[in-house]
Amino acid sequence: MATILAHITVKPGSEERFEAIAKELYEATHRLETDVLRYEYWRGAEPSSYYTLLSFTDFNSFITHQVSDHHESASPNIGEVVAGLRLEWVDPIDGASPLPPTESSALPADPTELFMTYHERYAAQVAQWWGSMR
Repeated sequence: MATILAHITVKPGSEERFEAIAKELYEATHRLETDVLRYEYWRGAEPSSYYTLLSFTDFNSFITHQVSDHHESASPNIGEVVAGLRLEWVDPIDGASPLPPTESSALPADPTELFMTYHERYAAQVAQWWGSMR
């Protein structure tokens, strides 16, 4: 499983456009992807700040999401409105979340070049201290 909290800052004045893109991605992700457990967007307390919680059955399902046609076609639009993005890998607390632990995955057989690039670029950051708490 792979769970990420994305910290997003959009360019001032781009909030409506960002939210429209988020709604399209939310709808397409939940309609077209079978291995998504959570894919949600929130407004943050600070102006122009947003959060996305992404959780997939495994790391390769997250990469499949990243390289999907709907995500790839939205990427240029996202790039036009996002001023900053920080991905934070998170791990659920057993008994306080229904999600399974965050783990990395080996590459599948015969991945595309884009899949391999994203697999390396977005490698799951599994903190060592999580293991003793699981």
